[in-house]
Amino acid sequence: MRHRNVPQSMDLEMEATGFESEEEEEEEDDEDDEEEQHPQTNNNYNNPSSSNSNPNSTTEPYIGMEFDSELSARAFYNAYARRIGFSTRVSVCLRSRKDSSVIRRRVVCSREGFRRNPENHDPKRHRSVTRVGCKAQITVKKKGPLGKWYISKFIKDHNHDLVPPDRVHCLRSHRRVNGAARSLIDTLHAAGMGAAEVMTVLIKESGGIDNVGFTKVDCQNYMTSSSKRSLGSGNQLVFDFLKKMSEEDPSGFFYSFQGDSESSSGNIFWADGNARRNYEYFGDAVVFDMAYRRGRYKVPFAPFTGWNHHGQPVLFGCALMLNESEASFVWLFTTWLQAMYGRHPVSITTDQDRIIHSAVLQVFPDTRHRFSKWDVFGEVQERLIDVCGVHPEFESEFRRCVNSAETVDEFESSWKFLVGRYELLDNEWLQLMYRNRHQWVPVYLRDTFFGDLSAIHGSDTSSSYFDGFINATTTVQTLIKQYEKGVADRYEKEVKEDYDTLNTAPVLRTPSPMEKQAAGLYTRKIFARFQEELVETLAYAATLMDDARSQATYRVAKYGEENRAHFVRFNVFRKKASCSCQMFEFAGLVCRHILAVFRVINILTLPSHYILKRWTRNAKSILLDKGARELQNSLEECYSSRYDSLSREIMSYVEMGAESSDTYSVALNGLREAAKKVADAKKPRPAPVQSTSDNNENHESSQSSDTDQDKKIQELTTELEGARQRCESYRQNLFGLLKNMEEQKLKISVKAQSVRLNLGSELVAEESK
Repeated sequence: MRHRNVPQSMDLEMEATGFESEEEEEEEDDEDDEEEQHPQTNNNYNNPSSSNSNPNSTTEPYIGMEFDSELSARAFYNAYARRIGFSTRVSVCLRSRKDSSVIRRRVVCSREGFRRNPENHDPKRHRSVTRVGCKAQITVKKKGPLGKWYISKFIKDHNHDLVPPDRVHCLRSHRRVNGAARSLIDTLHAAGMGAAEVMTVLIKESGGIDNVGFTKVDCQNYMTSSSKRSLGSGNQLVFDFLKKMSEEDPSGFFYSFQGDSESSSGNIFWADGNARRNYEYFGDAVVFDMAYRRGRYKVPFAPFTGWNHHGQPVLFGCALMLNESEASFVWLFTTWLQAMYGRHPVSITTDQDRIIHSAVLQVFPDTRHRFSKWDVFGEVQERLIDVCGVHPEFESEFRRCVNSAETVDEFESSWKFLVGRYELLDNEWLQLMYRNRHQWVPVYLRDTFFGDLSAIHGSDTSSSYFDGFINATTTVQTLIKQYEKGVADRYEKEVKEDYDTLNTAPVLRTPSPMEKQAAGLYTRKIFARFQEELVETLAYAATLMDDARSQATYRVAKYGEENRAHFVRFNVFRKKASCSCQMFEFAGLVCRHILAVFRVINILTLPSHYILKRWTRNAKSILLDKGARELQNSLEECYSSRYDSLSREIMSYVEMGAESSDTYSVALNGLREAAKKVADAKKPRPAPVQSTSDNNENHESSQSSDTDQDKKIQELTTELEGARQRCESYRQNLFGLLKNMEEQKLKISVKAQSVRLNLGSELVAEESK
């Protein structure tokens, strides 16, 4: 039995956001803007309750109080409401007519207004009166398009009794089944316990009903929603889909069940042929996304994703996770690895979860495991709701501490200052986050490739593959259809980027040959990222700090910010540089600091080892066969070895020769003589002339034999050199042919997609007639 007579999906959404929905319309006049009713289901905000509220805090709202965002203001007011003893509800908002963004928001007491009872309406059941016309509220406004939010109106007094602290957890805006509780409920529910038994365990574990943070009704609602989101009646739909896909693509489509395939309680994994091919090209960095299951949507769906050559999310397979034990995750990762031909990724990003971490260590022992920092940021308001309520600026300072640190020492210092300033040294969650800092704080992870371009300069945005297709109303019965829509949408976006890359020439902003080179190699979006780094070098100065025999060290700093310098080490012989920011190691693009050094030492084009194929236009080109790759690598290694050996000898020779004028003259003459000998060695050896001596026939015979042998060797050498040159020519022609084939294939794919879209538009137009 549900607590309120509302649709289940709506009820779940309201519980997740922590605010009740507004059921009455209010209108306000404005000359330049239009005001609209903003129901709870559209605010997309999680404001959970906390079991550690501080009832002694006396901070209350006041007119002029500023916040970084509307969400921070709402979180503050809800935390204040919890301390005082009332529930909040999001009321009307005011939108700008220029861009439809919210510029004013009202948050009211949940007992504001009066419930409407239409005439001649005979309700099936009589509901208790909860609206009593309470005027308590705050109104927050935005200062300009990019400004902060501030309280423009505050009404403190209520016309009803407030709830005592030991009953505040029953108020709707302070009730939420959080992540830790959900995991425990799932486990106990799977063991056959009912809501009453589960609540008994939760109360004991939390130290009292006041600390649980929700009621038995909430627990029952969550358990009911979880049951409805298991396969249930949708199992046959999923099985039919997997069977159909397997028949259509028997060699490419892969799927597997954990346990009995006929059971609706087992986990399922599948990957189509395109997902498996994508992994061959972009499988170096993987994201295992459990947000749909563990977030407010509660959908048992978990995709494996990565990043393609345009920086877009790309799919590597999907799973339905109906059981979240450690054995289930081990099975899933092992099965996924089998589908990906046993190739381990360089890095994998997951939620911060002990069970998942243990499974990753077992299946991917050599893969770098990262916890999603966005998952950590999402927990800040849940775990530190009191701090965020009393100090609205804390959340932005926390993010700045994590994102802005460029060195380990800088992060350690900022973290120490942050927890000290807000008196959080004893906070258990922050202590856990600090112990795990090597797995989620960017400054500790920059030595490993994650392919996440959004995190290069501290961006807080994260894009999931199925955003916009999976939501709180999605069930297993509709999941397959939404999955197919999401895959089709992502494919069209990739084709669009392919088309734009081929048919839109980027605008060059400098006369640099390197910029022109990169414009022809990278995709459009990746080139824009590289171009940004290249242009920024104009504001950076590279100063030589140390010039050793084979390695030079440069100090690179932006004009006006000399105190925030980076250090670049450059190997003179290998033409390889490493920067203290480690952007190339983390994202696969050369940073502005290395490019500034290249400008100083006159390296005008990017060395080949700085161009990752995964970011280029030909990222999906035909790979060389194993033998050809090994031969090419062997030739390059031999050449590199000879080059490095001679370079070391030359540097030693130069240092000795430059000590005095006498040694300089000797060294210069010797170098010129050596240069002549090398030039003679590079010339084809002339055929030896046969000797004719009438005085000594034995000598003549021996000379003739030696001459014939030398002639034969010369002929074979010439023939071998000719064959080598022809092979090299054939190889170059073959590579050129393969490249042209890939470009033609891409163009045909783009044209086919354009024709398909045009036909679809024409059919729609015909049907409308």
